[in-house]
Amino acid sequence: MFNTKQIPNFLTTFRIVIIPVLIFSFYIPGMVSNVIAATLFAIAAITDYFDGYFARVLKVQSNFGRCLDPIADKLLVIVAIVMLINFSNRNLWILIPGLIIICREVLVSGLREFLAEIHVSVPVSKLAKYKTMVQMVAITGLLLGENGTDYTFYYLIGNWIEMGIKFLMVYVVVVLAKLLFCFAAVLTVITGYAYFRVGLRNM
Repeated sequence: MFNTKQIPNFLTTFRIVIIPVLIFSFYIPGMVSNVIAATLFAIAAITDYFDGYFARVLKVQSNFGRCLDPIADKLLVIVAIVMLINFSNRNLWILIPGLIIICREVLVSGLREFLAEIHVSVPVSKLAKYKTMVQMVAITGLLLGENGTDYTFYYLIGNWIEMGIKFLMVYVVVVLAKLLFCFAAVLTVITGYAYFRVGLRNM
């Protein structure tokens, strides 16, 4: 029988399980591929908020969650970025911010492990939480891309939207996603520096 106290760990595990499905979605033929990938990533990103929320509300924060939650987050983001880079033909708007974000995630993971060994904790700042939110929204928009946005506005909800408005909405989504992704890369550098500074102080 399912125990409500298992919800946080279930959501964390779900985020890991969904990763291979996300990878597979890139190889589905047609525009619907982008819609499926973006939907899967958005669902996984939402669970990132709710697993922490339920852990606090139900007071069931566990070592399992503390260990796997950051791993699930980083795996999800890194896999999505790698797939985006591969399928965007190395578009610089995706390549450069993507590499910055990946490098930051690896650096912070190493620093966290080092700091944990010497019993030094670095609390997650509000800016880091905003970074995560911007990053998730940006990646969702990039996964949707021009094809997925076209499919959404022209085929799924297109009957009641004028053609000119559809074109404008597609353009706005694509451009805004790229700008947010660049902004997320800047925030990753700023928040990553906080870990780097603490790490240097304790070396």
